[in-house]
Amino acid sequence: MEKRVVIFLVLSLGIIFAYDYILKQMGITPFAPNPGIEQELSQSASIEQSTEPKGSSPTKQGTDSPSPGESSEASTLVTAEEVTIDTPLFRAGLSGQGGVVTFWELKKYLTQTEDPHPVELVYSQGQFPGPLSLRVSGNEEVTNRLQKGTFSIQQDFSMLDATHPTGKVTLMYGTPYSDLWVQKELTFHYDSYVVDIAIRSQGISEKLELVLGTNFGVVEWGQGFIGLLGSAWMLGDQLEKENPEKMGDSIRRSGDIKWLALQDKYFVSVLIPEKADEVFSTLENERVVTAGLAFSSGEEVHNAKLYAGPKHFDRLKSLGMGLEDTIDFGWFIYGSWKIVKAVAKPLFSVLKFIYDYTQNYGLAIILLTVGIKLLFVPLQYKSYKSMQGMQAIQPKVLALQEKFKDNREKLNQELMKLYREHKVNPVGGCLPMVLQMPVFVALFNILYMTIDLRQAPFMLWITDLSIQDPYYVLPVLMGVSMVVQQKIMPTSMDPTQAKMMMILPVGLTFLFVTFPAGLVLYWVTQNILTITQQVVTDRYVLKKPRPGTPGPSRLESGGSGDSGKKKSKPPSNS
Repeated sequence: MEKRVVIFLVLSLGIIFAYDYILKQMGITPFAPNPGIEQELSQSASIEQSTEPKGSSPTKQGTDSPSPGESSEASTLVTAEEVTIDTPLFRAGLSGQGGVVTFWELKKYLTQTEDPHPVELVYSQGQFPGPLSLRVSGNEEVTNRLQKGTFSIQQDFSMLDATHPTGKVTLMYGTPYSDLWVQKELTFHYDSYVVDIAIRSQGISEKLELVLGTNFGVVEWGQGFIGLLGSAWMLGDQLEKENPEKMGDSIRRSGDIKWLALQDKYFVSVLIPEKADEVFSTLENERVVTAGLAFSSGEEVHNAKLYAGPKHFDRLKSLGMGLEDTIDFGWFIYGSWKIVKAVAKPLFSVLKFIYDYTQNYGLAIILLTVGIKLLFVPLQYKSYKSMQGMQAIQPKVLALQEKFKDNREKLNQELMKLYREHKVNPVGGCLPMVLQMPVFVALFNILYMTIDLRQAPFMLWITDLSIQDPYYVLPVLMGVSMVVQQKIMPTSMDPTQAKMMMILPVGLTFLFVTFPAGLVLYWVTQNILTITQQVVTDRYVLKKPRPGTPGPSRLESGGSGDSGKKKSKPPSNS
């Protein structure tokens, strides 16, 4: 009997070691721990088991060895319960408790408060899933083990810079020999907000869910009425967004998933999967949203990329996934219009081109506004000319309206006859404005939405063009300029209507008090240029008609109006 026991033990040990060796030679198991740190695994196992929360699976410290071709960093390889990633762009923390991101600070962006500090993307209030936590669909037991258990963490760098451009952090739960084993490998780059993620697992037969996080990337909720807020994703070429206040408790989408995002006006976190089955978004409570990806069941390797940083147009566009559309350049009347977006993108390029030379976004806004104004001078000329003509014949229009007030058909006929006689188009003053509207709205969106103006100074007291003027100088100038503009612009309205229109500058002034200074600067510049153009037009181009004259039609070659009637022969009686 004893011989049989000895033979059984020898054969068992032989099978255990030979099995692992054979699989390695065949290249079947990519998950084996690094032989170089087996000693560290065994030494730390007892410590980790003693600190493991109740109900969780015992774990061992371990990680993969550096990839071939990479310089060995064995001397700097560290194992810890929490590590910090430090790059020129951001600082981030990873915790072994659940293997989640604990903080993510953007070094180049500060909070707009009295005590500025780096912007923090991780939502820390409430007991909600942390960024990069894992769940198993339909299996609460395994989910609890992964979210409450302890991951070992290994890091092969201390700080990333040009001399050490990339580095890896490996988080491991369990071992390849336990019933449940998960490894998350994160590769960081010193000059990028993008992190490469590889998730390997064993013992999971259901769908594995990677949680992007709860409000991860939402720094401030509700910064105005333009743009995307909360969760959004792209299926195929279709961008979808969900209003957290209308989405209900939870929503799931399947299809050709390009990316999933959580965002606010200026910042965003994005998961870009190599392949995923579903995206999901859950409303935890008011203004708190959790989102993530669900991977196919049965697969043991899942790859994705994480972007957590500013909604910088060029950076997002460089990823080639349509992420730049999270900056809603197309907003117009509670929707997104393609024509506005098509105009906004080249305008934004021109604004940045001007900034490259001026190094001041305030000056760039002024110069861009001047350029747009010059571009539309011909249209404005036609608009002024039509409005002046309508003003000249306004007394005749009122007389006809009084004469035929009970005969609408006859009134319309006489009005059309009057317009033809004086060569005036009643919609001529509005049509040029309609053609300019997409440009004005596009520029409005650019100045309201882009992070480029955040923390961008102009001059004197305006140190940040993305926040309101602290002394309300620009809004007051805008209101005054609108009053002057209304006073000198030709109009066909009666005096009562004209007085009522004076309410508009007052209302817009109060509205623009809360708008970004860069946007108000554009509006002030636009008004001043319009006033200047009107004065020049009235004095040197289209002189205002004297009382009793038919207006600008006298300037037309061949004459028109009354002068035209004098030259015409009386009709024959025959």
